[in-house]
Amino acid sequence: MTIFPPDPNLDELRLELSRLRAARGWTYDELAARTGLSRRTLIEIEQGRTIGTLATWHALAHALGTPVDHLLGTLCTGHEPPTPPAT
Repeated sequence: MTIFPPDPNLDELRLELSRLRAARGWTYDELAARTGLSRRTLIEIEQGRTIGTLATWHALAHALGTPVDHLLGTLCTGHEPPTPPAT
């Protein structure tokens, strides 16, 4: 029997990006300058039209001074994250 993981909460991920950007008072242009990403990419991520790559989220985490695991951890909002294997 195959057990599928729950769907990632992409809405919460994009909302956390929006919250972090707003908390710093940054415009899309300022975040773009700090990440090297385009303004259009940032808008599309926050509006849910694209997900972005892992490299995109890594750049965002560094620019926002937030651990990447904090950002990506929001993908599990609403369900239990997987438990690490026993060692």
